[in-house]
Amino acid sequence: MSDKRRAFESPADLARPITQPVLRRPAATTMGAVLVVLRVLAGVWWLLALTFKWNDVLLDDLGLGDEPDFQALGNDVKEAISSGILNAVLIVGGIVLVIELLFALLVFRGVNWARVVVMVFATLSIIGSFVGWWLGGQEITVHTTLVTLALDILVLLALSSQGARAYARRPRERRPRGSVA
Repeated sequence: MSDKRRAFESPADLARPITQPVLRRPAATTMGAVLVVLRVLAGVWWLLALTFKWNDVLLDDLGLGDEPDFQALGNDVKEAISSGILNAVLIVGGIVLVIELLFALLVFRGVNWARVVVMVFATLSIIGSFVGWWLGGQEITVHTTLVTLALDILVLLALSSQGARAYARRPRERRPRGSVA
C-alpha cells in the first residue's frame, strides 16, 4: 500500500516539529522560488507596460481627462504632475519587486516564515483578482491579470506541498556565533 497524503491534516500534526532532517531541497521548494522570480519578472513587465501607456492610464482609466480642475492647469504643470505620479508608482513598484525577490531567495534557502508570507500574499492576490472580477467587472485576460493569477496559484501549490513544508520546518544545526560555515 502506498503512502498517500491525506486530504486533511490536523493542526496538531502541522504544528508538531519535524524530527527527521530533510537533507535535500525538494523540487517543490525550488519551483516555488522560481515561480516567485517569474512573478517578479511579470511585475517588471507590468511596470514597463504601465510606463509606455501612462498617459492613457492617467487620462482614461483614472479619469483625469474629464476633470475640469486638471484641464485648467497648464501643460507644464500637467506634465510635472503626471511624471511625478508615474515616478512614485515606479519607485514603490520597484521596492515591492526587490522585496519579493528577497523572499524568493529566502524561500529557496528554506526559511519557513518567508514561505508562509509568500503564500499569504499569493492568497491575497488571488482573492483581490477574484473580488475585482466579481464586483468590478475586471477582465482576467492574458493582457491583464491571468499570468500573475496563474503564477500565484502555482506558488501556492508548490509551497504548500508536504515536501516544501518539511524542508522549511527542518531542524537546523546551531552554529556558535562567529564561526565560519
